[in-house]
Amino acid sequence: MRSLAGLATILDPRTYLHALRVLHYYNYTHVQPLRRVRRGPGTRIAPNVSIGNPERLTIGARVHIGARCSLWAGPRTGRIVIADGCVLGPDVFVTAANYRFEDDAHVFDQGFREADVVIGERAWLGARVIVLPGATIGKRAVIGAGSVVTSAIPDDAVAVGAPARVVRTIARSGTAT
Repeated sequence: MRSLAGLATILDPRTYLHALRVLHYYNYTHVQPLRRVRRGPGTRIAPNVSIGNPERLTIGARVHIGARCSLWAGPRTGRIVIADGCVLGPDVFVTAANYRFEDDAHVFDQGFREADVVIGERAWLGARVIVLPGATIGKRAVIGAGSVVTSAIPDDAVAVGAPARVVRTIARSGTAT
């Protein structure tokens, strides 16, 4: 019985159609956009990262972008700049555009609010961090897992929460203050 069911699956054309759809999606969200991203040497980007508007995305040298991250620059002006040595954990979402909110309009009719996102050198974003338009993250800053960055985080800061708030600073000598 099992072998007949397996044979039916292998012969079903929908199986191959689904495989083509998956391949197309991967090419559309990763391979094709990745070719248009300005990136420095030694950068590692997981194979399942989703990239939107890659012409407005700049990634520095020795950056590591973890599994299932989404980097969505704005459709018109919003840029994302990730400086050298940054680490983005899994499922990080960075966007330089967000829908506006107007009471009487449908969400798709409201347009976008776009603002650049800048992530400073050697910043570290933990798993599932969300970075919204206009946010800046300073050099060597650490953003705790699950945090939502909506504004400026200074250099050498540790920030957590939704919205992210600085909870301490990292002393340059390596000890916390």
